[in-house]
Amino acid sequence: MYPESQLIEWRRELHTWPELSGQEFATTARLRGWLQAAGIRLRDYPLETGVVAEIGQGETVIALRADIDALPIHEASGVRFHSRHPGVMHACGHDLHSAVMLGAALQLQAQADTLPGRVRILFQPAEEIARGARQFIGAGVLDEVQAIFGMHNEPSLPLGTFATRSGAFYANADKFIIRVTGKGAHAAYPEQGVDSIVTASQIIQALQGLTSRSFNAFDSLVLSITRIDGGKSWNVLPGGVEFGGTARTHDLQVRADLEQRVRTLVEQFAAANGAQATLTWQPGPPVLINDPHWAGFCSDVARQAGYRVQTAELHLLGEDFAFYLQQVPGAFVSIGSASEFGLHHASFTPDEALIAPAAGYFAQLARQALQHLSARCQASLPL
Repeated sequence: MYPESQLIEWRRELHTWPELSGQEFATTARLRGWLQAAGIRLRDYPLETGVVAEIGQGETVIALRADIDALPIHEASGVRFHSRHPGVMHACGHDLHSAVMLGAALQLQAQADTLPGRVRILFQPAEEIARGARQFIGAGVLDEVQAIFGMHNEPSLPLGTFATRSGAFYANADKFIIRVTGKGAHAAYPEQGVDSIVTASQIIQALQGLTSRSFNAFDSLVLSITRIDGGKSWNVLPGGVEFGGTARTHDLQVRADLEQRVRTLVEQFAAANGAQATLTWQPGPPVLINDPHWAGFCSDVARQAGYRVQTAELHLLGEDFAFYLQQVPGAFVSIGSASEFGLHHASFTPDEALIAPAAGYFAQLARQALQHLSARCQASLPL
């Protein structure tokens, strides 16, 4: 058994050398080396980055997942093991998640001969761009898996706190781009052109009213404009403006209705001003839906492990673990990391004291889930 200090050391090494989504080559090599040194077997899949380990024997299989990629953020945390890659930082805690699942793997390896099945541990790349889970699924990592579990650290929760919920948890997280094309003109003679800036501003204002006046107040719905680009000179009306943002929902029908309403609004406001406009809607990860049985199971094990358990609030963040839950049942959980600064902040500093208890929790969860599935399988066998 490796001590807690080893897990923290590994986390800090990952933190020092972060890699962006799809570029996690050194991270993959480090994880492979640590797992192999512990005698843990690795599964061979057609993957450029990421690692899949497996522990135990038998037909019953569950999976644990960690994400391994970092963000294009320049670190300002002030820790001595800060990122040595300028402009790249583990500002979402994926280094912690990896350390947690490494610790769980080590504990499960020590129990390998008595496990009532197999635990497949996924160290997944490219979560931040919502590609990694689909790559893993396409490679076949979910073959034989009967349940899957994952975690995210939660900066707003204190250490020792655990939260999850049944049903919808994380949101549909979509991206959109709107391009308005008008007619450029001298700013002194706006009547000679078609003002793309005025048109874009009217669309933006209408979009903010759309969410509050066209949908039920009880629907989980956020639409945010996050960037705008138009014009290069103080005395020229630009011929075009581009802006975009994100839409977050928890219901697939609301998601579809919102896209259609945005498209109609954009086209009609543009036409009213004599301009043209196009909407590009890029679906992100879908709503993450926890299986009610496994969400309750995870909470029960968390109580046994000594966590303070509570029901999680709905998140408007996106999480590509949702793709796994479209394929097999399971649950995603939050574990308190007590950071003054939130996720994706340059000064994000989660408390490393969460790592060892969370590793123990996931080892316990994996073993009990295998026992539960094995017992359920035996109960369904004919006499």
